[in-house]
Amino acid sequence: MIAMRLRVNIKEFKDNVRVITACTVILMLCVSFAGSAQNVTPVKDNAAVIIPAAIVSARDSNTVEEMFFSALSKKATDDDKGAATLFNRILQIDPNNDVAMYELARIDKQRNNVADAKQLLEKVVTLKPNNEWYWLSLSEIYENTNEFAKLENVFTQLKRINPKKPDYYFDSANTYFLEGKYEEALKDYDAVEKINGPTEDVVLNRQKVYLKLNKPDLAAANLEARIATDPNQIKYYLLLIDIYNATGATDKALKVLERAQKIAPGNGLIHLALAQIYRDKKNIEASFNELKLAFAIPDVDIDQKIKIITGYFPNFPDPNAKASALELSKIVAATSPNDAKANAIYADMLFQNGKLPEAKVAYQKAVSLNNQVYEIREQLVRVELSLNDIDGVLRDGQDALSFFPNQAWMNYFVGIGMVQKKEYSKALSYLKNTPAMEFQDKQLLSLGFSALGDDYHELKDNKASDDAYEKALVYNADNIYTLNNYAYYLSIRGEQLDKAATMAKHANDLQPKTASFEDTYAWILFKQKKYADAKTWIQKAIADDTDKSATKVEHFGDILYFLGDADGAVNNWKKAKEYGGNSPALDRKINEKKYIE
Repeated sequence: MIAMRLRVNIKEFKDNVRVITACTVILMLCVSFAGSAQNVTPVKDNAAVIIPAAIVSARDSNTVEEMFFSALSKKATDDDKGAATLFNRILQIDPNNDVAMYELARIDKQRNNVADAKQLLEKVVTLKPNNEWYWLSLSEIYENTNEFAKLENVFTQLKRINPKKPDYYFDSANTYFLEGKYEEALKDYDAVEKINGPTEDVVLNRQKVYLKLNKPDLAAANLEARIATDPNQIKYYLLLIDIYNATGATDKALKVLERAQKIAPGNGLIHLALAQIYRDKKNIEASFNELKLAFAIPDVDIDQKIKIITGYFPNFPDPNAKASALELSKIVAATSPNDAKANAIYADMLFQNGKLPEAKVAYQKAVSLNNQVYEIREQLVRVELSLNDIDGVLRDGQDALSFFPNQAWMNYFVGIGMVQKKEYSKALSYLKNTPAMEFQDKQLLSLGFSALGDDYHELKDNKASDDAYEKALVYNADNIYTLNNYAYYLSIRGEQLDKAATMAKHANDLQPKTASFEDTYAWILFKQKKYADAKTWIQKAIADDTDKSATKVEHFGDILYFLGDADGAVNNWKKAKEYGGNSPALDRKINEKKYIE
């Protein structure tokens, strides 16, 4: 659809009474009220003003003159309400005062009283049908209310008043297009060309009309004529290619491109068009090669390149799609090394391909080029957290918060970093900010409250820790880390063991063969004196443990002791010692050969 554009400078007459010197107004009023009954046509400059014709009586004339001057003064000081009151009083004296109506309509438009403004302007144009500016003001109303049939008549009148102004024909053609009157639109585009000669806007819009009329041959012939007149204008070749592609004539499109390529072999848009044609012909390799050539040309719009890369996203489960997007994004970054968007899209594709260290470097460069884009900063910190670069998380996270203090995710990341650094008191303020700043993201709310539970536990505030864990589970009852940690800490305290067992079992059901979860459940069963079941689960934990955890082996010894296998218990306690175990009671267990609480 052709966008409706009023090419005439409507703002020009919108603001034409904004600032008026007293001398100018008085002079014009004197000229106006000197007895002339002729209409005064407004002048198109910022100091122009429309002055009313002479009123019937001299007394009324003086009154209107004073009110009009006062109204303009109030309007110049943005007192629209006072100005409107005075213009209405003028209309009470002279109901057909077109200037007062026009000024009042302008005030109504500024106040978004569209209906009142429209009513006034429709009356004004009947009173003064040859006033160009009145019709222009009315055209803006009809355009905004999508009253195209009425807008058609407005441009008919404007073409009558000023038949040599091409803008009126152009806007009239666009209006006809929106109404589906394509033949009438073509006539107006022809009129524009008679006045101005061929322009790109007319060529473009005429092609759309031809296609709406299902006349692609005419559209193509028109463009071929343009190419014959100006063979070095690549845009005409590209328009012709679009028509052939739209009608499935890809072979013709390819021949046009070959002609264009001889004229401009380094034109990136030609390579993009070739890529599209080869893709339509299922020649994926040739299409991708053309894309690479286009991407290596700096003049090709970077947003267009990024749009093409993001077009691969729906196919990202396919590693080939990821690899192709990565290769193109690398070219973008190399071609536009000082563009933040170029480095950011490259970083995104590195991240998607699992190349986290390289992604981190690319995100850092993007931030250095433009530190005002929060999303890039967040991605950088996410990557640093994934790489366990806690110093980077704290450095870049706190820097981001200095620019964007109200970002809940960033407060969460910094809080997690503080917990990792065992700076639990400092972490508390950031983690409290997370749920305070976010009300809808249930994932973040669950994670935030879960982290608060961990932090409060380290600060020995068990009640606050339990409350935070409960809130985390409200937002996500399947938060496996909350289920596991909450259950484990309850078991350490020997509290609510049945609840702890239920949560630990649920975590294992959600994510089986996780050694830490299996160890938690085994330990809770041990605390419940269910030693046989505890042995089964601790053996699972040890089998699934790839890190030779001293804690799990020590727990195995504890369980064996209560199952009557003291030698097995001591052997596992000793093994835990070899693995680096240093629990307060471990040495006593080994030396005294018995379980120590």
